[in-house]
Amino acid sequence: MSILFTVPIASTGGSIVCTNPTAAHGQEQQNIYVLTFTSPKDNRITPTFIDALVLALDIIEHRYPKGVVVTTSGIAKFYSNGLDLDVAQSTEGFLDQWLWKLFRRFLTYPMPTVCLLNGHAFAAGFMLAMYHDYRIQNPDKGFLCINELEFGVPLQTPMMSIFREKLPPTTFRDVVLGGHRFGGKAALQAGIVDGLGGLDEVVGLIRDRKLLTKAETGIYGTMKEEMYSGVLNGLDDHAGNMAWRERVEEKNELLRSKALRDVEEFEKGSKAKL
Repeated sequence: MSILFTVPIASTGGSIVCTNPTAAHGQEQQNIYVLTFTSPKDNRITPTFIDALVLALDIIEHRYPKGVVVTTSGIAKFYSNGLDLDVAQSTEGFLDQWLWKLFRRFLTYPMPTVCLLNGHAFAAGFMLAMYHDYRIQNPDKGFLCINELEFGVPLQTPMMSIFREKLPPTTFRDVVLGGHRFGGKAALQAGIVDGLGGLDEVVGLIRDRKLLTKAETGIYGTMKEEMYSGVLNGLDDHAGNMAWRERVEEKNELLRSKALRDVEEFEKGSKAKL
């Protein structure tokens, strides 16, 4: 397995390494580009991580023949443990200038993308996996989970919409409102992943679905833009999403105030009857 290029992740001393996988007979699988990111300790998604990953995607698009991009982790336990909340909250414009940019890049990438989930993918790590076209999960270890409900962080539009778009309704409910942890077999049964295994199974999926030739006509990314137009609109209209949320909260406050008045009137009436 030869290294095509390496992009450093300066904040953690980590890196993203691009390679071609080697088939069972020893021949390299050209035009399959495996991006292995290693950003200790658990591949948190930070501005420097995002910048490095987007640059790696740019290098493949502009310097190599069209093919298929695979992402995976060099850390055995984790694909990604999600955001570094302290960094995200202290970085001005983190969502629209970094996280939405990363999600948009994968959503509209002009080649097929496959996520190889070697370990846990929590929160934004799970979202990143969903923004790929296909997913293969380790059958023996690692969970997929959206656990924001547990610590009181609501999902914003681009975080929610990708699950709504790609998952069956009951799975969507269990992911978002249930905080369910999906191991490999459960994730496959729920329609979250396309298969179980490792890199050999990824190569098999690419072969069986004839993905290596899908980008040749040059419209693969355009087809995805049309296919996921609702998700794309959410990624591109951060200000609109915030304004919508503000309107919803204002409406909720009015409804809560009226409900409280109704409860108080009911309580007064009940006391009067006593």
